[in-house]
Amino acid sequence: MELPELRRQARDIVDDPTLTFRQRMHRLATLAENSLEPPEVSAACAEALDKRIICDMYEGNAPHRPRYLLPDYATLLRHGSAFLELGPATDLDEALTTLLIGYSQVPSITGYPVWLGDLDALLEPYVEGVSDEELHRRLRLFWISLDRMFPDAFTHANLGPDDSRVGRMALRLERELLQVVPNLSLKVDPERTPDDYVRDAVETVFACGKPHFVNHPMMVGDLGPAYGVVSCYNSLVAGGGSHTLTRLNLREVALRHEGERTSFLDELLPRYVELTAELMEARIRHLVEEARFFEHSWLVTDGLLHLDRYAAMFGVYGLAEAVSIVLEHEGVDARYGHDDVADELALQILTRVHELVAARPMPYCEGNGGRAFLHSQSGIDSDVGVTAGCRIPVGDEPDLLRHLRTITPNHALFPAGISDVLAFDDTARRNPDAVVDVIRGAFRTGMRDVTFNLDSNDFIRITGYLVRKSDLARIEQGARHDSTFLGAGSVAQSHVDRRAPKRIVAHEIDAGPAR
Repeated sequence: MELPELRRQARDIVDDPTLTFRQRMHRLATLAENSLEPPEVSAACAEALDKRIICDMYEGNAPHRPRYLLPDYATLLRHGSAFLELGPATDLDEALTTLLIGYSQVPSITGYPVWLGDLDALLEPYVEGVSDEELHRRLRLFWISLDRMFPDAFTHANLGPDDSRVGRMALRLERELLQVVPNLSLKVDPERTPDDYVRDAVETVFACGKPHFVNHPMMVGDLGPAYGVVSCYNSLVAGGGSHTLTRLNLREVALRHEGERTSFLDELLPRYVELTAELMEARIRHLVEEARFFEHSWLVTDGLLHLDRYAAMFGVYGLAEAVSIVLEHEGVDARYGHDDVADELALQILTRVHELVAARPMPYCEGNGGRAFLHSQSGIDSDVGVTAGCRIPVGDEPDLLRHLRTITPNHALFPAGISDVLAFDDTARRNPDAVVDVIRGAFRTGMRDVTFNLDSNDFIRITGYLVRKSDLARIEQGARHDSTFLGAGSVAQSHVDRRAPKRIVAHEIDAGPAR
């Protein structure tokens, strides 16, 4: 970037009356970083990046902090921090204060922490002897602090799988406060999570769109018992994280396809998977070897973060469009989510990508055996004409059972996260137990994550994060949550507020067998 253009963009940021001080600082820092040369890649990789076949998710030209960090907050509470000059937490007040201080010093691409930990497990040891009234008062102040101090919808907390006073109080506070932050996931285990706890969470979704529901046994099988759900719905090893998230546009790959299906699966996909992996490797090496984040971060020296628990995330999106394009070459008119032939091709494409990613070594990714994790990337605000991740296009979603049968087989391939947003009409409010059964049935048949949205509250689930409709209505005057700007773009470009709503009928509650 030439100096005059850099100065012009900096001036635009400084003079923008809709930005808060923190938002200006973050944008100016990003602008400065992007004035540097990015990590060196081959000409073919640079061309694919320029043509938006692959995407670095605008993480910045000089990787100097991982995209996702999942610090071991339990260690922070038990042992304190030399860097922060904090001793071990001895009561609830000290635990809440220690966490807030710790969160304020955790970097990320957004500038805010993307994971707040398993809050119920972290805090439950400190609530013995604390009355319900006092627990409500203290957690309410903590919950408000999270939203005001870290105003970004990618800041994510986890609950479950066990029932707890802290977990129940967190759901109550979500219904009372109706905040954007924190994003929230409930880990659900068929043996450990009681139905009335899941129902409590379902009724919380009715009020504020949260939480996600996560298939805990499936996650443990892929990531081990210490994992976290962060940012939108990204799942990673706790005490580690992901260096980067780079994504491949399957629609753009399919547009370059001619001839037989085998040429797409065995020639085009391998070529572009490798170019995506090349970009990932360049960014990882810059972070670890040049910026040397893991040599100087307090999170590492205090034992909260470990390089050997890190991996990287290989994202895909545009599956629905890729399927249509490949089938069109075969003279087949079929739609993903509606026709078996399209659903079968979708699974074939994803299985091929999974094989290629699993076979490609990746440096500093011991958190997944030296390989990247596959991730269904749920889109960004600038995406136009391409469907998020492996989702069925917005507005073209089929009925509930068909929807679940289409997407469920894909979920086993994505240990780092995949999400499909089910839009329910108000029949869900009248049948909360049926929604619980939908979640249980979906998990039995292999879904990793169940997320649903109701049009009748103030919240819209964008990709995996939430925005409030009332905030979108005032976006021209600015927004306290930086993520609201991204949500406004996604509503305008991808019409995520127009998902086809589904009725909840009590006798249609089992997702049925996966294909």
